[in-house]
Amino acid sequence: MATEKIYLDRNENNYGPSPACFEALRNAGTPLLSTYTRVFTRGSKSVLSERLAKDFAVTEDQILIGYGAEHLLKQVIRCYLGKGERLLIPAYSWWYYKNIADEVGGLSSEYPLIEGTDGFEFNATQFLKVYQEKKPKVVFFASPNNPTGNSISLEDLKMVLPKLKDAVVVLDEAYVYYDEKKHVRDLIAIHSKLIVIRTFSKYYALAGMRIGYAVCGLEATEIVQYNNVYLGYHRVSEMVAIAALDSVDYYRGISAKMATDKKIYYDELGRLPGFTVYKSDANFILVKIPAEIKADLKKFLTDRGLIIKFMDEELLNTHLRITIGTQEQNKKLVEAIQAFMAVAEPSGRPVIGIDR
Repeated sequence: MATEKIYLDRNENNYGPSPACFEALRNAGTPLLSTYTRVFTRGSKSVLSERLAKDFAVTEDQILIGYGAEHLLKQVIRCYLGKGERLLIPAYSWWYYKNIADEVGGLSSEYPLIEGTDGFEFNATQFLKVYQEKKPKVVFFASPNNPTGNSISLEDLKMVLPKLKDAVVVLDEAYVYYDEKKHVRDLIAIHSKLIVIRTFSKYYALAGMRIGYAVCGLEATEIVQYNNVYLGYHRVSEMVAIAALDSVDYYRGISAKMATDKKIYYDELGRLPGFTVYKSDANFILVKIPAEIKADLKKFLTDRGLIIKFMDEELLNTHLRITIGTQEQNKKLVEAIQAFMAVAEPSGRPVIGIDR
């Protein structure tokens, strides 16, 4: 009998969406499926953008809805970055950032993230030095950053944003694991060409519905027009998203469980020889492992149906990125890694004959 796989490799929320989301799906009748929205009759783009505008205390035309954060990031680049113009991105970041700049013939440069003993950090002084040297048209911040898991403090953002007036700035908050909104309004007031992007995929466990949104500064008018749609958005997705927004206690409960389990990963994997577990503000953690065990550990876990991300990038190639799953899933993974290490030789190579 095949082992049922546990997927902890793509940063999905394995707890699933709130019960209210399923109720919204059950109640989706013919009008939501067969007719376009008529919300335009009251001067709005969609019921979801109306709701988000209210939650963030901005005007509705500062809200963009998209096909996930991925889609909105690409729209920003296609709107603002021309051939030969430069995008500035964090080191150790999602490969997709550079890829979408390449698609339009743009250039990309990295600013450093500093690796500490137990985490990565944004350094404002070093960032500004690179910014002044490269003079980018567009800047991406990721907070938390994928795959390192580190956030940028509000103090640092408030310090650097006034110095970036010549650039369109994106703050990618796809991995924010709380429902705080006030800081978004504060930041777009500081930089009027700031675009803050979020998604319902991670925190709200709706990756399959592909709903993302952006909150835009008052001078980010080009992206508003570029991304505007006349006939509205996916009406069922909008209803499910609103149900998720209403389920505050459910999602805060999941965040609390994830915080508890992250500490277990820090404590249990952190004491294994050669392992470094980096502190993370996201729903995943980055773990550095001895290079010599990488292939054998991957086979050991895969044979047991435990699928995690084995990093294979230039700067991160002896690392695991582990999605924080349910508490049962996390327990199985931690115990499996401990079992592997318990029979490994001091060199890190498993003893010949191990059941793998």
